[in-house]
Amino acid sequence: MMHHLHRKTCPLRLTALLPSATVMMLALPAQAFFHGAPDIESGRAIYEARCASCHGANLEGQPNWQSGNEDGTYPAPPHNETGHTWHHGDEMLTDYIRRGGQAVLDSMGVAFSSGMPGFGDELTENDIEAVLDYIRSTWPDRIRAAQAERGRLERGAP
Repeated sequence: MMHHLHRKTCPLRLTALLPSATVMMLALPAQAFFHGAPDIESGRAIYEARCASCHGANLEGQPNWQSGNEDGTYPAPPHNETGHTWHHGDEMLTDYIRRGGQAVLDSMGVAFSSGMPGFGDELTENDIEAVLDYIRSTWPDRIRAAQAERGRLERGAP
């Protein structure tokens, strides 16, 4: 009968029966265990420190971002809904941030000059994910949905 009662007991009440190291682990914030929750505030801080100088404090990009510079590169585009960031899936955006625009475009065989530097030596994968979470958080629902669909198509998912 005692065994039956333990099965119906809330798992958190069972912590008294678990070793102390396990109990301490259960006290950690849920985000330590559930990595899918976006960290928008960290992403905003990283964006402000690393991205805003080129892409704008309000994600507005540089003026005339659709017109090439004399050196063949283009000004930094906006990351808000008026830009083209949302036209790419997360995997491509992550790679672009990690390796830099030119490296990604070259590996794709795209003849385009990008001035976007790579941040892979400065930002962790979690940092990059947080920045993208922040950027996505500023988009209207329809744009987030379109970007998510683009990501599915780029991955070859149905």
